Amino acid sequence: MFETVHISEQVMEVAPDGSRVRPLLRCAGGSMAHFSLEPGKISLPIVHKTVDELWYVVAGRGELWRRCQGQERIVPLEKGVCVSISAGVAFQFRAIGDEPLEIVAVTLPPWPGAEEAQQTQGCQTWGMS
Repeated sequence: MFETVHISEQVMEVAPDGSRVRPLLRCAGGSMAHFSLEPGKISLPIVHKTVDELWYVVAGRGELWRRCQGQERIVPLEKGVCVSISAGVAFQFRAIGDEPLEIVAVTLPPWPGAEEAQQTQGCQTWGMS
């Protein structure tokens, strides 16, 4: 009924996009995780089949690329920025600067597993790291 976790107690995993992730809590309607991408790194480009995500940047700087229905946008990521990533939207992100980009994400409905993420073509100007 009442769950409490501390981030330091959660196991670090590799997310389908190549970032590091610590799953935190989940309930019937959604799940929460903490993501980290090392300085200078670029995630793999992916698209979620069925889940929506809300991201809140807690540390570092970076950029988020999103593509949907032929439109593309790149937005800056820095502490205090919140973004949405709907199911079916291709996305990729990168860390800029000297510290990791750290994001707390909520997934709606709860994250079903790695098979949810499909690799896709990413931001053409970034290349891969």
